[in-house]
Amino acid sequence: MRQTTPSIEPRGLDGIVWRDEVKTILVTAGVIIQRKKVLVTQRKKDTVRGMFWEFPGGKVRDGEDPRKALQRELKEELDIEVQVGKPLEVVYHLYPEHPILLLAFHCRIRQGSPEPVGCRDLRWVCMDELKRLALTPADEPIRKGLLCSRK
Repeated sequence: MRQTTPSIEPRGLDGIVWRDEVKTILVTAGVIIQRKKVLVTQRKKDTVRGMFWEFPGGKVRDGEDPRKALQRELKEELDIEVQVGKPLEVVYHLYPEHPILLLAFHCRIRQGSPEPVGCRDLRWVCMDELKRLALTPADEPIRKGLLCSRK
């Protein structure tokens, strides 16, 4: 069943027009740092915000624990198993198609070596390189937090 919310414009015959409610999408991102470099992935060309870089992760399914979702996404996207640590950042971003709530966690690779299975490319970048990458807008606060913490 779709959730709806009243709208005050334009007015219908009974004074209220109902429109579909915009659902906030819950997503996760893993911040993996090794040897003073952070792992970033590049979105595939044919996706929304294609070719932009981001911290790897993805959507949380209905009823799924965000930490488990992040483990699942990193296995699907990079073929790695991770230990999800403490939350690093919480970001609310309003994209044109829908808002997202992004939960970023520190992660540590437990098994495997990252491979670009579900993304176009990946890179381990130092903080100076991270400054210059074209990141998705929702990932900007994570980048800023990392850069500030390294000063």
